[in-house]
Amino acid sequence: MADINLKVRLILYNKGSILLLRQKKAQGGNYTLVGGTIELTEYAMQALIREAEEEAGILLKEKDLLLAHVLHKRTRNNGHRITLYFKASKWEGKLKTGEPNKFKGVVWFSLDNLPANLSETVRHVLKQYRDGHMYSEFRI
Repeated sequence: MADINLKVRLILYNKGSILLLRQKKAQGGNYTLVGGTIELTEYAMQALIREAEEEAGILLKEKDLLLAHVLHKRTRNNGHRITLYFKASKWEGKLKTGEPNKFKGVVWFSLDNLPANLSETVRHVLKQYRDGHMYSEFRI
């Protein structure tokens, strides 16, 4: 049976910028989006709400989340990863680095000036999303 992972990610907007997390060097050192794995007992939006609070200290509501993109990616061990990207522009709470063992910062970046060390997958998804594509495949 194939290894299948379901993930969620957040494209959080604020005045023309999006929220990115800076990974620690041990995790790759790149910028990435808030999100993570959908646990067996969760639905996608529940997982994203949990991850956003854990990783960035922000509180989201399901009614403010809108599905923006679906990515299918093969993993190195020949498995499958499906990631649901939700966008939002409303949240509560104060931004913080909620998992300091994984991340060293929470930063807003202009969509027109994204960091050079943005993860390849996130760069791909943001381009596909901005080009109006709801679905894409990322091939390693």
